[in-house]
Amino acid sequence: MSQNLGDTSLRRKRRSVDPMHAYDALPSPLRAWLSQAALPWSPTSARKIWKRAQAKGLSADETLDLLCQVETNTLARDKHAIR
Repeated sequence: MSQNLGDTSLRRKRRSVDPMHAYDALPSPLRAWLSQAALPWSPTSARKIWKRAQAKGLSADETLDLLCQVETNTLARDKHAIR
């Protein structure tokens, strides 16, 4: 594989925005979570989940827990996951 995305069966998506600029615009708790995430999240998808959770009235910690749950569910769908 010529890209640094690892061996995964999950679809890759093209990005239309500058990912570093989008990353810098994220709230600091979300940036900290992304720096430790198991998957290569796009800032756009992480921000979308963050905003939805905040609109529902979840706290920052609850939102980060939700992101962990979403990531766990995504990893469970990966055909190349280590079992």
